[in-house]
Amino acid sequence: MFKVGSQLFTTEGPRAVQKLAGLGFDIFLDLKFHDIPNTVAGAVAAAAKLPRVRLVNVHASGGVEMMRSAREAVGNGKSRPALLAVTILTSLDAKALRAIGMLGSPASRATALAQLARSAGMDGVVASAQEVKAIRRACGPKFLIVVPGIRPAATSANDQSRIATPAEAIRAAANYLVVGRPITAARDPRTAALAVAQEIATASAQNR
Repeated sequence: MFKVGSQLFTTEGPRAVQKLAGLGFDIFLDLKFHDIPNTVAGAVAAAAKLPRVRLVNVHASGGVEMMRSAREAVGNGKSRPALLAVTILTSLDAKALRAIGMLGSPASRATALAQLARSAGMDGVVASAQEVKAIRRACGPKFLIVVPGIRPAATSANDQSRIATPAEAIRAAANYLVVGRPITAARDPRTAALAVAQEIATASAQNR
């Protein structure tokens, strides 16, 4: 699956999704919608009409009504994309959360937002690997958990605060991993991608 984020979508728009879909790839449309319920519902409905979009996300901090409106907008068809709620961005640590008025640890806030998302009908959440086990306990085995901030050993953390290796995320029982700069910024992206895939495969086999 390819992730189409805000930078690519702002530059190329829906045609980026259409081109990747035309090549046979499924899409994670990572636009993190966060607005009033009506606006987010319209954006999610438009996203759901794009070809081969399997995952779409909104910010859980937009609130229950916003998430419910987004969920209603994608409908109940078998081909609808799964709707995810972003909990706490992986670039934020406890100090950064306090600065924006959020008390408690990132783990406690992410778990609380995940429970709120589940109550609003979300299919899953985006959260760091450090919160996966707590969210899994709170929200159950069928709740999707997508983990960004993946950094293979010996790669730079960049602007991320709560990171994990691919193997650590798999062992924590993540459903999907988002791997960006460790591949896109690598000197040899193909070799980097294959190394990540191998680490995931090995960890998955050990988890069975």
